[in-house]
Amino acid sequence: MTPTSEKQTVILCRDCLHRQKPPGSNLTEERRCIRCGSPRLLRHPELDDLMIAHLDCDAFYASVEKRDEPTLRDKPLIIGGIGRRGVVSTACYIARINGVHSAMPMYQARKICPDAVVMAPNMDKYSLAARHIWDLMKKVTPLVEPLSLDEAFLDLNGTVRLHHRTPAETMADLIRQVETEVGVTASVGLSYNKFLAKVASDLDKPRGYSVIGRAEARTFLAAQPVSLLWGVGKAMQQRLKRDGYTEIGQLQSVAPDTLMRRYGAIGQRIAQFVQGEDSRQVHADVKAKSVSAETTFSDDIHDLRLLNSTLWRLCEKVSRRLKAKDQSGATVVLKLRTIDFRIRTRTRRLPSPTQLADVLYRHGSALLSDEADGTAFRLLGIGVSGIGAGIDADPPDLADPDAVTRARVEHAVDQLRDKFGVGSIGKGRHMPPKLGT
Repeated sequence: MTPTSEKQTVILCRDCLHRQKPPGSNLTEERRCIRCGSPRLLRHPELDDLMIAHLDCDAFYASVEKRDEPTLRDKPLIIGGIGRRGVVSTACYIARINGVHSAMPMYQARKICPDAVVMAPNMDKYSLAARHIWDLMKKVTPLVEPLSLDEAFLDLNGTVRLHHRTPAETMADLIRQVETEVGVTASVGLSYNKFLAKVASDLDKPRGYSVIGRAEARTFLAAQPVSLLWGVGKAMQQRLKRDGYTEIGQLQSVAPDTLMRRYGAIGQRIAQFVQGEDSRQVHADVKAKSVSAETTFSDDIHDLRLLNSTLWRLCEKVSRRLKAKDQSGATVVLKLRTIDFRIRTRTRRLPSPTQLADVLYRHGSALLSDEADGTAFRLLGIGVSGIGAGIDADPPDLADPDAVTRARVEHAVDQLRDKFGVGSIGKGRHMPPKLGT
């Protein structure tokens, strides 16, 4: 952002972290770092005063794949479902130049970018990279609030004494570490609240670092479309448009009470955001409410054996994620989508929390059998809710003495996979097991 305050501009080199204040020079005209020659300079009069950051990895899934396969570096890469009904999870920036974007049907993405390499997502690999980034963020500040696998808010209040650096310098060093140690790039937004920090992180992707200060926030927002407002989706955009609001500036002169009466709770949030205000704090104790995995079939499936075969693979994915995070789930959730796009959700409370694929499958398969009435399904998913600690998972069950043996077998398989890779050993599943009453 271009500073609008008369306060002296601070210039920081993003590459060597040198604070550039050569005597007698016009600081706003400097184009390169006087120490390392880098053109990547941050300049803003409030740079030392802003404490809330948003870190967002650049095309994360695609970046991880390009890191692991250098021959993909200069090629358009799309990650997503590879079947006819697949959708784009993410696309590298080369593919985005051609118009590919997340949630686009894969057939359409292939059509507009025929030279693209298409890969199915490898969530285990991405989770491992994300955990490394998470560890780096937690070394910076304990106040890290995740938004997704590859983005988070950081509250840097109080970190100057700890790191002997300003928050701006700390974040510049953090994204250098992410690039060096994890092998992916990230963009940062720095501001005085969460809303503007997230807006800033999108301004200069990839490898961006943007700053929005108090002095220019309201003026900057005035020219932006209402779609920039957090929580204003397509339906709300249409509603605002019908009322004559297409730019944020048009809402800045509307009284908060008017917005609240007209739009309810979202109106109260809008009233804050359009003025550049956001009272929400960064909460480090935000925890996932569920863990799940799902797949969309290339062809509709009604055969229970085929559905159970897919269900087992999904249960293994969910189990690996629970074990990796040392978590457990108390309720199994089955998700099905019919060919007419109706969604069926079925749940079952478990006798005790679990992180075992075997337990997920046994209960999920029982739920699936109840729905296998000849209906053809285009999507199948399995997950758990009621997330708790891993230490609470799978206590001995006197009513099921074989459970201990099954658990030992599963953990033995996990150890082999940890040593030789996920695909090194499998466990066949053909018929759904019977559950006792």
